[in-house]
Parts: sequence; C-alpha cells; structure tokens
Amino acid sequence: RVTATQAVEAALERIATLDDRLRAFALVDADGARARAAELDRMRAAGQTAGPLHGVPFGVKDLVLTKGMETAFGSHTMAGNVPDWDNAAIARLKDAGGILLGKTTTPEFGHKALTNSPRHGWTRNPWNPDRSPGGSSGGAAVAVATGMGPVGVSTDGAGSARIPASACGILGLKPTLGLVPYDQATELFSNFIYLGIAARTAADVALMLSVMNGE
Repeated sequence: RVTATQAVEAALERIATLDDRLRAFALVDADGARARAAELDRMRAAGQTAGPLHGVPFGVKDLVLTKGMETAFGSHTMAGNVPDWDNAAIARLKDAGGILLGKTTTPEFGHKALTNSPRHGWTRNPWNPDRSPGGSSGGAAVAVATGMGPVGVSTDGAGSARIPASACGILGLKPTLGLVPYDQATELFSNFIYLGIAARTAADVALMLSVMNGE
C-alpha cells in the first residue's frame, strides 16, 4: 500500500517540520535516501523485493560506522570522517532493503546519559522540549517517537538505548552480547557496547533484530 518513496518522503517531511527544534539528526542524506527508494520501487514494480525491510527508512546513531556517510561521534574533532565500510549490522539492514536516512545525534563520543554536544547542541524531548530525551541514543529515540523514521539503530553500554527509549515513550533494546556484531571497538569500553534498536512496537524490534543478528 505504501511505496518506498512515499515512506521516505513522509520521514523527510517530519524531519523538515520538527528537527530544527528537536535536533534528532546530526545529518540527513535526503538525496541518497530518495535515490535508494526509487531503486527499490523499480524492483517492486518488477516483482522483486530486497528483503524483509524493503523500503523501510531508518536512522543510525552517529557512533556507528556507515559507508560513504560521515561518522563524527558528535564531535568537531571528527568532522569529515567518512568511513569506507559499513558496520556489519548496518550492511545487513541495507541488504534487507532498509533505507539509511542519516545519522542521529549523540553526546560527544556517547559519553553520558544526556544528548547534547558542542557540535549539535541540545536534543530535546518530543513530549516536552524543556526536558531531556536521555542518552546517549537520544537522537534515535526522538526520531522514532516523532515519526522521523519508524526504526533506528542505537548503542547501549550502560543504558544508552534504554534510557532515551523510556524518556521518549518508545521501545529500546540492548541485545545479548555477541548477538549483533559490533566490529569497531576503538578502546576498552567499546568492547562492552552493544548495537541497540529503537522502535515503536515489539514486532518492529523483533524484525530489526532478525536482520541485524544475521544467521
């Protein structure tokens, strides 16, 4: 009933309407998302599907590596850092037909349970902009809670997916260690960080997890 292009345009419209005030996104690749949506719609017209996430827009926390898209860890010091490979779970989401909208906000290097940084300022709680959405995956939670995309990829070491989910009224999952690959640990604490999921329903959490964990 809904094309990939319609799904992407609906998410982009919400971002354009709300994100100046809420600051859920560190960057948005509207052109890239539209191009991928058009490609997926051509596949569907030919009777083909890319996978279980065919045409589903999603955001990725700005701590997780994304090929060809800046990953700046919420920091001025990492501006212009454009990886040449995707985190394994992100590659799986793309291969399953997911459409990467952009990177969601995080405190600098994800180091606290609030979401603000010198680079992006304060991310606001969508229910009350005077309040915090929690952190460190506040951008992902705000985006999902407000319809700037139905699902998002977060991280969680000590509550970073679950705290903002509870503050924003959505679901946040910290999967079992090793269930979802996190192949970019750069220092000791990152060995204890899990790729998480932000979604509005248990079914969406389960669908995302089924793709991200692979075989």
